Amino acid sequence: MLAYARPGVSSFGLSAVSDIFADRSAKGLPRLDFAICADRAGTLRTDLGLCLRVEHGPEAMATADLIIVLPTEDEPLTLPAPAEKGLIAAHHRGAVIAAYGTGSFLLADTGLLDGLRATTDWRLAARLARRHPEITVEPDALYVDQGLLVTGAGGAAVIDMCLHLLRREHGPALSDAVAREAMVTPRHRNGRPQHLPSPSDIAPDGEAERMADLLAWARTRLHQPMTVTDLAKQALMSPRTFARRFRAATGTTPYAWLAAQRLDRARDLLETTDLSVQAIAVRVGFPSSNVLRAQFIKHHGVSPSAYRNAFQPSRRTPMSACH
Repeated sequence: MLAYARPGVSSFGLSAVSDIFADRSAKGLPRLDFAICADRAGTLRTDLGLCLRVEHGPEAMATADLIIVLPTEDEPLTLPAPAEKGLIAAHHRGAVIAAYGTGSFLLADTGLLDGLRATTDWRLAARLARRHPEITVEPDALYVDQGLLVTGAGGAAVIDMCLHLLRREHGPALSDAVAREAMVTPRHRNGRPQHLPSPSDIAPDGEAERMADLLAWARTRLHQPMTVTDLAKQALMSPRTFARRFRAATGTTPYAWLAAQRLDRARDLLETTDLSVQAIAVRVGFPSSNVLRAQFIKHHGVSPSAYRNAFQPSRRTPMSACH
């Protein structure tokens, strides 16, 4: 596993990634190899002013099976050509590339995320959407898994993203052990939403109030069919103006926002009720349990039933002893 770091790299992110992917083979866990690369070998200064000795340049990307692009505090957020070529080549040979926070901007600059879904820190989501309109930005996701490309939110979401990668690539036994020993954190948060900004954070006062009222109105009607025209009418805007201002305020499209809200409500019901998956699908506005199941697996990597088992221990199937 290789972490790519730029000047001003997040000290927290670097510490979290190196701890999660540390070698614990002496404790009977699968062996993991961890290294750091930068734009060139030598000294790299972190966001806290600490000096880090880096032994590898971007040429190390040629053999890595997992590369994580770490966030940086330095501006502008630009990716040097050697690192860009290294990431693209690694992707084409089948390596998994992940990024989070401002690192998502660096990964987006390679063009590899074009046409895909991605996330970043919620405070930067609208900026990422404007900079890369070809990407569907999901501002409320802790991480978005698109197979060989995975993006995460800011701050502590790096832990969720990395544990998800461990779970996906090496199984729950390893990710659970690392979560328990290294991070003292819940084993798997299944992409629970990060904090969302209120519209007042990113829109003028009058329009912010109107958009906040609209979002509150829509959340109480998730069980009903809603079109962009319906939402625009409620917001007293034309559909075209509404779609543009909605994306500017939330970093995503009305349809993507509604889908995320419905999935979020479905998670709450799976955690707190005994309603059937079909009943939950109806209550949150999906046409059938099959549609809910497909969307749940697409966004969170597990079925609704598996998610419920994780949050309601009494429902879990007993595990046989290992011999």
